[in-house]
Amino acid sequence: MEREPRRDILFLVYDGIKMLDVAGPAEVFAEANLFGADYALSYASPSGAAAVTSVGLRLPVDGAAADVAEVDTVVVPGGDALVTRAVPAELMEAIRLLHPRARRLVSICTGSFALAGAGLLDGRRATTHWQHARLLARAHPDVQVRPDALFVEDGDIVTSAGVSAGIDLALALVERNHGADLARNVARNLVVFMQRPGGQSQFSAPLEVRPPRTPALRSVVDLIAAQPGLPHTAGSLAAHIGVSPRHLARMFAAELDTTPAKFVEQIRLEHAKALLDSGRGVAEAARAAGFGSSETMRRTFVARLGVSPSGYRARFATTRGGDRGGTAAEAR
Repeated sequence: MEREPRRDILFLVYDGIKMLDVAGPAEVFAEANLFGADYALSYASPSGAAAVTSVGLRLPVDGAAADVAEVDTVVVPGGDALVTRAVPAELMEAIRLLHPRARRLVSICTGSFALAGAGLLDGRRATTHWQHARLLARAHPDVQVRPDALFVEDGDIVTSAGVSAGIDLALALVERNHGADLARNVARNLVVFMQRPGGQSQFSAPLEVRPPRTPALRSVVDLIAAQPGLPHTAGSLAAHIGVSPRHLARMFAAELDTTPAKFVEQIRLEHAKALLDSGRGVAEAARAAGFGSSETMRRTFVARLGVSPSGYRARFATTRGGDRGGTAAEAR
């Protein structure tokens, strides 16, 4: 059997990195080696000093970014400070230095902010943690942000969504290098999805809508948000503020970049998710959210989230899915 080529994976680390952004993908590559892959993992920092992670552990490195020769893949993990402060200049410089030395450049979670700060995402499609997708789009308007994707590949740069999505991305890279069978073995051993159902929007918090500037449009938005179960139509919403449906559509497009129908559907979806999170049944959630029927809600969930309402409820309504043993009283 022909020996698999060695692939060098370099993690570029810095103070404040999210530990799981490093450990998750690294474990995937290390596990793949048990099944015949040959990934060589190394770690570098901009200065060559050890990095302090988000959980307080010091992560030793093999050297400085400037000392790195050619590698297969450079991984830039995320960190909370990347979205609250300016990206450190030395981190951006290290990324620019490493990019031409790597066959592929990968960011995990908010690591995309470091890539964008270095100017490497201009004109490219990219993603990041759902919570910060809007910020990335505002801060870097030349980046085509895909907020629901678990990971996005554009040329030699791959960006992933939040935290554990780095595991999804690493599995995808293993599958590309070594095939589905080996990647499936890794996923099984790590007890994770080979392909996670749906995008990251199924994990997001309820929709945050910026208040419209126009008082009339704000009253329409408030009505939909307060009573999603009403039979909202373009005609009824337009009549609410005394305009034509066409004019209402222009107002939604100008201020919210959507249509009235899509906005209503999104509000109903978020309301239904909250009801399912609280333990309500699918039929009850469909009625209360204004979908009219369970089937209509199911189609919306599958189209928007890639998962059915019952599947969503099973994943997010409770953590009591495992065999814990003991009595009910002990479980309490």
